Amino acid sequence: QLHVVESGGGLVQPGGSLRLSCAASGFSLGSYAIGWFRQAPGKEREGVACIRCSNGWTRYADSVKGRFTISRDNAKATVALQMNSLKPEDTAVYYCAADKDTSGLFCSNYAKKYDYWGQGTQVTVSS
Repeated sequence: QLHVVESGGGLVQPGGSLRLSCAASGFSLGSYAIGWFRQAPGKEREGVACIRCSNGWTRYADSVKGRFTISRDNAKATVALQMNSLKPEDTAVYYCAADKDTSGLFCSNYAKKYDYWGQGTQVTVSS
């Protein structure tokens, strides 16, 4: 059975950093795309970043470009999201998800493309 599990959330001051991890089980990252999404109270789920694990191709939302970095370790079946220069507006529950379509070379930040979702991890940016 395919699962993804997030970890690494917490409370951080504005300007600080956090590193989230997404661990995959039941499948090899191989050619999957993994996406990070976030949802703040009262807002729609937003695609933050994604990576195609076969070739390392990445995509970022404009709101996080230059601050967040997504990376993968296929051998460890993990995908990390390094978040720097955090802002209060980054506060949300962060989810990772896997797109089971292994035929592509790219990845998408649209939630409907993803098939397997984790339970989420809370990130709070506050002084």
